[in-house]
Amino acid sequence: MSASPAIPPAPSVWEPTFRQLWDQALQRYRTGRRSPSSLVTPDDRAFLASIGCSAQDLFDFIEDLDRYGEPSLDTALAVQRIRFNYLTQVPASRPGVPAVNANPLPAKSDAVEGIPWLPRLIAKARLKLRGELPDQFMYGCGGDRPFLQRAGLTLEGFLQLTWDSGSNDRPMIDAVRRGLGR
Repeated sequence: MSASPAIPPAPSVWEPTFRQLWDQALQRYRTGRRSPSSLVTPDDRAFLASIGCSAQDLFDFIEDLDRYGEPSLDTALAVQRIRFNYLTQVPASRPGVPAVNANPLPAKSDAVEGIPWLPRLIAKARLKLRGELPDQFMYGCGGDRPFLQRAGLTLEGFLQLTWDSGSNDRPMIDAVRRGLGR
């Protein structure tokens, strides 16, 4: 297990650029550009890769914000901050280049200790941290967000807990069980 820092209180140097790119991508999305490649330029793509993000990651957050009103820019930034810290501190992390999906994720109905969805969420969080989440999946999707909200957790809090837990599922299971009152 690798040690993780607390989420830094001050914005990182890349955050203003991410905010600007977010605003541009949201505007582009709302004018009909509905694919990851149409939201960003090659320079944008290079910037995103440098912080451990992909055009697909940005697109997924923008699309869900437009369609469902969440996640917010602040949530996306908090998630990306953890991913960036992991990228820069854990040597095996990949720079925003998703892996080919060689192993399918647990099914949505798969359960641990009677809690469906949790095995899938744990797998997605680990892949997100490592920069290996295939493009067809989203950490923080419309299933993850309400699940975590019911458990009293946030996307960024669960991602940080995933990092802190390493390969041990128990802290994540216990946090969700406590939040659900089980």
